[in-house]
Amino acid sequence: MTHPLDLTARAIADGIRSGAFSAETVVGESIRRAKTVSQTLNPFAVIREEQALEAACQADLAVARGEATGPLHGVPFAAKDLTPTAGDLTTLGSWTRGTWIPTQTALCIRRLQAAGAILMGKTTTPEFAFSSFTNSPRWGVTRNPWNPERTSGGSSGGAGVAVATGVVPFAEGTDMGGSVRIPAAFCGIVGLKPSLGRIPMTILPSVFDNISHFGPLARSVGDAVAFMETAAGGSDEDIASLPIGFDGSAARTGGLEGKRFALSIDLGYYAIAPQVETVIRQVVAEMRKAGAIVDEVPMGWTRAVNDEWFDLWCVFMSAFFGGELTEHRHHMDPSIVSMIERGLAMNATAYKRVELLRTAMWRDMARLYERYDALLCPTCAITAPPVTETDDDYAATLPDGRFKGLDLTCPFNMLPQLPALSLPAGFAADGLPVGLQIVGRRFADEQVLSMAAAVEARLAAAGFNTPPMEAAGRSLER
Repeated sequence: MTHPLDLTARAIADGIRSGAFSAETVVGESIRRAKTVSQTLNPFAVIREEQALEAACQADLAVARGEATGPLHGVPFAAKDLTPTAGDLTTLGSWTRGTWIPTQTALCIRRLQAAGAILMGKTTTPEFAFSSFTNSPRWGVTRNPWNPERTSGGSSGGAGVAVATGVVPFAEGTDMGGSVRIPAAFCGIVGLKPSLGRIPMTILPSVFDNISHFGPLARSVGDAVAFMETAAGGSDEDIASLPIGFDGSAARTGGLEGKRFALSIDLGYYAIAPQVETVIRQVVAEMRKAGAIVDEVPMGWTRAVNDEWFDLWCVFMSAFFGGELTEHRHHMDPSIVSMIERGLAMNATAYKRVELLRTAMWRDMARLYERYDALLCPTCAITAPPVTETDDDYAATLPDGRFKGLDLTCPFNMLPQLPALSLPAGFAADGLPVGLQIVGRRFADEQVLSMAAAVEARLAAAGFNTPPMEAAGRSLER
């Protein structure tokens, strides 16, 4: 039988409100699953068992008293160890933070809690969220639920595992170069980088950074919508946040008939694994059967996109974490030390000139949106790689001139106003998930979610997210 925890977030809240089951039952099962998956996959830095069960008891008492309840009443969720939550150890995956316990909770998390959601744990991240592999000096390796010898992705890798293994219907993540979408693709779930400013970004030293986003990792598009309905909306805590609401009904409705999509398998320069391309083309065929128009288009971008994004990322790290080197270099990840040193040496004029490439990229996309509703491409060029590898293994130009890159996500952090969503597209021949990335017009988050929901429904009807036979032994165990 289906456990209430396996329902959608809205259905969980409705069931608790109606008395069909209790919040204590749901949260108790969430804690049990978290402990079980932690034994092999290591997705949690903190499991808030006592606090979460107490919150669930209070949620049940509120129902018994007939008190008003929020739209996510009693729904368990997880937050990233990068994101401060009052009273909880928060380490950013780093020994540099010691035993820091914040006294304030980030706005994104406060909004979810105000809607009735219950924070059950903090999920693992690489140090300062720097990597596509969740492996930190503080917490070690987080593993993929479909094959523990593979990475869960990063930097919201623990969140990806928590959602994929059914611990929570959604989790909070952050995305500066794909950190929501990469683990979503590798773990076989939904991950959204909202448009810049749709969710206030309040956890950085600067409120003027323009590549950083909060976003949901979710079991379904509907659960991502439920997250956005609560978390989105402007606030003076972030000067760059947009003073607009979020229309959940628009995000939940719509179809594929007559929608126009541009397809780029490689963005012009990536080496895409054949098994990934096969899955993406199968999804495109299903979309066409449903009435969508999908045209393959040339992009003409080059690995300069990734190289210049990396320059931005190194300066981000040096500006916000460079001060840690003097005291903590010896127990920091050597890769992040190298990135900080690269950022510190960056020429300010060269840094500013990255905007010229970003401008050219936007003009390409603006022309594309004259004809199309969204761009389609793989989320990642490969399926989840071994946990023994690092980002450095995916920063080479191959003999044929193609870029050996892991993800196709960071180009769209260069264009932060464009919402980008990773949707489970099925399984590759190796039994691991593949993600389809849908990149929409600027600030058109509801439209992207609506199109993703339509594709999700079509693929579910066609059985796309059933693992192949050779992956049967890797199916998620609870």
